[in-house]
Amino acid sequence: MPILKLTDAVASKFLARRSLHDAAAERIAARILADVRKNGDAALFRWAERLDGVHLTRKSLWISRKEIRDARRNISRELVRAIEHATRNIRRVAEEQCPRSWTITVEPGVRVGQRVTPLETIGCYIPGGRFSLFSTLLMTAIPAQVAGVKRIVVACPKPSPTLLAAAEILGVTEIARMGGAQAIGAFAYGTQSIPRVDKICGPGNRYVTAAKRIVSNDCAIDMPAGPTEVLILATGGSPLYIAADILAQAEHDPDAVALLVTPSLRLAKAVAAEVEKRLLDLPRTNPAWKSLRLASVILLAPSLDAAIRFANRVAPEHLSIPNASRELVEKLSEAGSVFLGPWSAQPIGDYASGTNHVLPTSGWARARGGLSVADFVKCSSTQEISRAGLKRLAPVVTAMARAEGLEAHARAVEVRQ
Repeated sequence: MPILKLTDAVASKFLARRSLHDAAAERIAARILADVRKNGDAALFRWAERLDGVHLTRKSLWISRKEIRDARRNISRELVRAIEHATRNIRRVAEEQCPRSWTITVEPGVRVGQRVTPLETIGCYIPGGRFSLFSTLLMTAIPAQVAGVKRIVVACPKPSPTLLAAAEILGVTEIARMGGAQAIGAFAYGTQSIPRVDKICGPGNRYVTAAKRIVSNDCAIDMPAGPTEVLILATGGSPLYIAADILAQAEHDPDAVALLVTPSLRLAKAVAAEVEKRLLDLPRTNPAWKSLRLASVILLAPSLDAAIRFANRVAPEHLSIPNASRELVEKLSEAGSVFLGPWSAQPIGDYASGTNHVLPTSGWARARGGLSVADFVKCSSTQEISRAGLKRLAPVVTAMARAEGLEAHARAVEVRQ
């Protein structure tokens, strides 16, 4: 794993590469989306066969209830218990996140409030390429259930028995064998078989991400998701633990980004050696072999303050601070999910701590956090004005409306006096 000095030029090059627009993926995704929007099921089935090698019909598109029930019986009891344990933690965290309805009197005769209502239908996209990520089903469906979403529809091109077992545990029954940009199109526009959803959530490959960006004009999405990433900021700590977290992140995808930023040359060299040693224990087919050569690096910072500034500029999806202090943590304000201390291995957040692993990438952590219950509800404002309240506010409103040249606004208040 290469060690580079963290200079302004190196930082700028990294940030520029990270923000590159994937025009090729958008062209392909746009073509697929236009076809699905126009031709519905026929286009969905055609692209599924062409891209995923799956021959679909309206009947075979949906996983049967029997197949879902049987899947739970066919996985080990140990794995069932693990899924149930993770489910409890994710649900508990989601329940703490729930926005609440409220009403206050801001002045006599003027009551305003917030009304929280769940979305009607959401589409959960579960990647099914190298892995069928059943944990992503937990991370998307559970917050939606806690929010009160009435209909949860799942898309996965090749759902594994474990994913189906997880669906049975959650009580999710609508699972379609579809993936890629064509699945995003089906969710966004609806087809003869797939309902149009109110919001699409869940990560995917570059074509899924491009498709989500395009359909966001017509259908809400959770967030655009680029290649997964971790930034480890450390002045010391166990090289073995740090190397293990780097490898764990790198094996997600050949484009995954794993960074160690440190002012310690000694730590940098020790981690680099440990990564190379541990990498040999993984099969050559593991994506870590490629991602560690393409997008992952150890950056030797001139100072801790320089490392902190760089971390905040990156705003990583995952931020790990193995030797965290309160002062250090307070200076690091931009991250999707933060892992504090040597025992907080990043995969724990991926699966079982209860926090969500659907997180902002490519700097989006500057603007939002990970998926939560708030993504599945609408917070609408309410106001109830009494006659006395109208009398108190009328002079304020008419003065402001006329100052903006909106005479009809002023008169809509005056006619009620």
